[in-house]
Amino acid sequence: MRYDDKTLVVIGGGSGIGLATAEAFVKGGGRVVIGGRSPGRLEAARERLGAAARAATIDVFDPASVAAFFAPLERIDHLFTPAATYAIAPFDHPDEAALASPLDGKFWGQVRCVRAAAPKLASDGSVVLMSGAASARPPRGAALYAAANGAIEALGRGLAVDLAPVRVNVIAPGTIDGDLWARRPAQVRDAAFAGQAAGSLAGRPGTQAEIAQAVLFLLTNGFTTGATLFADGGYSLR
Repeated sequence: MRYDDKTLVVIGGGSGIGLATAEAFVKGGGRVVIGGRSPGRLEAARERLGAAARAATIDVFDPASVAAFFAPLERIDHLFTPAATYAIAPFDHPDEAALASPLDGKFWGQVRCVRAAAPKLASDGSVVLMSGAASARPPRGAALYAAANGAIEALGRGLAVDLAPVRVNVIAPGTIDGDLWARRPAQVRDAAFAGQAAGSLAGRPGTQAEIAQAVLFLLTNGFTTGATLFADGGYSLR
């Protein structure tokens, strides 16, 4: 599919699924603006993406930083918001801030970005939010993380109504063999991959390219809005 004369903004576009999506969009002839907290990672991603890409730092925890990122942008055709920083704490954890981390770092960051982008979104444009398959099949010890993902999916349905004709959808990936898990301890990563393989119909973790392909479908299909797409290898069905 071609994306000529279209601009995609990816918050969290310096690595992982965000970068994979930006790369696929550029290969289809589109332009991208990538945002993230690490200047070095962003610059490396911008060089990899080439002349069709711009990059700027953004801290989704800071409303002023979010406003400054979006201020220079005149028109946004598509917005994808996979950036998130959070911890997962069990329900009996004594620190309430740790319990609130998924909501603060994953839910509210996306809310801030969509609020800042909304006035600039093309009427035939779209937004894709990022949740996760844990909303449908929560792992033990992650009730608040599952709740945050469920809240993002409800947010997507509500925004599809409020922002129409702009389309709003949600991607809910399963465990993905990519940059995020590569930065985690090998023992934790191997256990997660084994759990995904044993508990999914596909029998393996997903890839960043597979999720990017699903995101691009949601961004560009004109008859899909208010939907959550579980790209989890059938994990939520087992």
